[in-house]
Amino acid sequence: MRETILNTWHRDHAGDMVEFGGWDMPLRYEPGIIQEHLTTRKYGGLFDVSHMGRFSVNGEQALEFLQHALTNNAAALEECQAHYTLIPDESGGAVDDAYLYRITGDDFILVVNASNTELDWAWLQDRIKKFPKAHMQDTTDELSMLALQGPDTKKVLEEIFRDITVLPEVGRNNLSIVQFEGEQVIISRTGYTGEPLCFELFVPRETTRSLWARILEKGEKYHILPVGLGARDSLRLEAGLPLYGHELGRDIPIFAIPLARHAVSFSRLKGNFMGKEGLRGQFLEFKQLEQGKPCRKKYLPKRILFIAISSVGAARTGDAVFLNDRLIGEVTSGSMVSCWKFEGQGTSAHITEEKGKRSICMAYIDSRTEEGEEVRIHARGRVLDGIVVKRFLSGEAPPYARPILAKTEQGLQEQVRGPARPIQELVDRAVRNHLWRQSEAVNLIPSEQTPSKLVRLVSAMDPSGRYAEHKFIEALGDSEVPYYQGTEFIIEVEELLVREITKFLNCAQVEARVISGQQANKTVFSALVDYKNRLDRKTEPLRLRKVMNNNLGKGGHLSAQPLGALRHYVMVDPVAEKPAVVNFPVRKDNPYKIDLDETARLIEEHKPELIILGKSMVLHPEPVAEIRTIIDAMKDRPYLMYDMAHVLGLVGPHFQEPFKEGADIVTGSTHKTFFGPQRGVIACDMEEDSKDYLLWETIQREAFPGSTSNHHLGTLVGLLMAAYEMNLYGRDYQQQVISNAKAFARALHESGFLVEGDPAVGFTETHQVILNVGYAKGPEAAERLERNNIIVNYQSIPYDEGFSSSSALRMGVQEMTRFGMKEKDFEELAGYIKEVILDHKDIGGHIARFRSKFTEMSYCLSDKEAKPLIETLITNFL
Repeated sequence: MRETILNTWHRDHAGDMVEFGGWDMPLRYEPGIIQEHLTTRKYGGLFDVSHMGRFSVNGEQALEFLQHALTNNAAALEECQAHYTLIPDESGGAVDDAYLYRITGDDFILVVNASNTELDWAWLQDRIKKFPKAHMQDTTDELSMLALQGPDTKKVLEEIFRDITVLPEVGRNNLSIVQFEGEQVIISRTGYTGEPLCFELFVPRETTRSLWARILEKGEKYHILPVGLGARDSLRLEAGLPLYGHELGRDIPIFAIPLARHAVSFSRLKGNFMGKEGLRGQFLEFKQLEQGKPCRKKYLPKRILFIAISSVGAARTGDAVFLNDRLIGEVTSGSMVSCWKFEGQGTSAHITEEKGKRSICMAYIDSRTEEGEEVRIHARGRVLDGIVVKRFLSGEAPPYARPILAKTEQGLQEQVRGPARPIQELVDRAVRNHLWRQSEAVNLIPSEQTPSKLVRLVSAMDPSGRYAEHKFIEALGDSEVPYYQGTEFIIEVEELLVREITKFLNCAQVEARVISGQQANKTVFSALVDYKNRLDRKTEPLRLRKVMNNNLGKGGHLSAQPLGALRHYVMVDPVAEKPAVVNFPVRKDNPYKIDLDETARLIEEHKPELIILGKSMVLHPEPVAEIRTIIDAMKDRPYLMYDMAHVLGLVGPHFQEPFKEGADIVTGSTHKTFFGPQRGVIACDMEEDSKDYLLWETIQREAFPGSTSNHHLGTLVGLLMAAYEMNLYGRDYQQQVISNAKAFARALHESGFLVEGDPAVGFTETHQVILNVGYAKGPEAAERLERNNIIVNYQSIPYDEGFSSSSALRMGVQEMTRFGMKEKDFEELAGYIKEVILDHKDIGGHIARFRSKFTEMSYCLSDKEAKPLIETLITNFL
């Protein structure tokens, strides 16, 4: 049997050694398989996976060879990226599954299963002969491989490498190259356990013992243990991941496994690759089955599906599966799996000390079997009841992988109540909530604003619920023509609103009919696509070829992402096979600022048609002028758009003047830093005789009738009132907001908190303050503050894996600034936050009394000045 370089260590530390794939490997250590499984899920586990085969592939034809020999699109991998793939045979069966890592341009590592290494080597050697400039070397003995999987593993790597920025970028399948004891180590965010925090390390053989020992030394305080093959198998089963010889093989179609949809590509870049015809047939049937359409089942008579067992007992490989007394297949892998129990709901759900067990299996069964169907498994003389489920485990809420339990329907019994009772309850609850939010709670949500009383009251007047569709028609005297009568007042309001917002933004055009910032962005994207296709209305419309924006995980705004409003308006990159979006690179010394030198290089390389600035986590002005300088030199200049959703109310000399700096299009929400009700705006500054003015007219058409019919006339009146307030009082407000934010950030820093941002500028140059409270501690800290009458939102920062592992609190000072708080008041508030978070005190009553001092709105008419107007509105409203 072959031995990894850690073989002696395994034996010296009570490893129960067994033969696996021709290797002498630890099945388990002294704690046992169950404890190793549980420890990996709650803390972390370290695996010696050096028995896996590792082939180095390089040379001029390396990519061409990999495209031919593997199922996935190797060209889609950028440097320091990886993906799951398969080695197909001629008919679309699996010779093996594998992971492909692109280290540099033509330098790849292909990892294959231990038991198939020799077979895979021979298979690939036979096919590489067609590619004489591609070279493959078996580096299994030269390059060890370790897997570090689990919630606390990133902390261990941070301590070893001492710099979080050298670890792979957040996101599965990213790689980085680091130095350890003078040797190059490759770290990848990959693994076969289902853990959202997962790392695999490629280590030079002679350095392996030292790095293994260092990981266990640093990991001891985090309860991290070495883990053997037994728990590795139970972990992959719980994660629903296939194992060769069980869920994979030459006799099982590749599209029978759930992962196939991520592992097979039919990109034209791959050409006529191995098994393509069979895989295409499988894929077409796979789509029919997923869509519930009739299917011949020529290629996919059976599929691998997941079964949760409700009876006492475990299913094992080979056990027969029945549906309504009809044999539909057999179990491929099954076991009784231990799991931790979670308590609570949503982001407050937390892992407990309580353990549970559940019986699960994967089975190769009739491909028409649907999720939710009840089956029976004949297991060694016993009949087990089971239900087909979508999955057993989810890694969507890091840092933990959380068990997904089969759901059972429960009938809800309606309470018998009088017809007026729910109406009274709603009124009572609405009043209680209003009083709490307006007079007891300190609101620091940076995307919210309480409008003034006048704004709220005029928003509720008669235009609310009315319609006032209108359109510019040149043939009818170059005028806006209303589609409804009785709209003279609202048409005048809209004209006045456009005048006030163009004055505020210092621009020529404003479209105010969009009813949210999200819709404003979607309207612009739709208009750009329509404008792009204006000369050809007979062929399929082209989408935006390439867009540059801020990365969502680095503060980018959701509505400017393919996940949000951009979804249907940007092309799919034919190489990467994902939306054609490139993200702004950020500075290593400040991830909240764009790296302009690297941005210039990327703009030159990708030549985007649209560049979108703007963030939801924003500490600094965006580099509008600098990027305008870069793109002005381009032959086909992209449009420069600034999504100012969060900072629209700060536009001016104290923050940023986007049109003066060179923005083509500005969108925004009117209820965050701006004084208005919840709506959106689009603004441009285009000359009427320019070709760009055609784009503005397209934006107007997309606003109506393209995006909106009823544009919520009540809040339109409220927005006009807010615009009057903004133009009268906005400059003083803006100056006070920024001063308050700096004072707040400084006081939090002096209270012992880690405040994100550049201390040289007071940590922030906007209304926002980002407070780092520790990895994955943001949700709990936000909940504790809410119980003490301080409302914030938890926020993931650039090195967090997702919202559930948020390290920070995102806070905005704009609303409480309007309620009269000044610098010294925010300094006092910082002390209360320290008492709640750092000192673990409950001081909700004290904070409610503090908040009661700030109930009259500033930067609008005073209560005394507004009183007769309010009385008039209320009297006539009632």
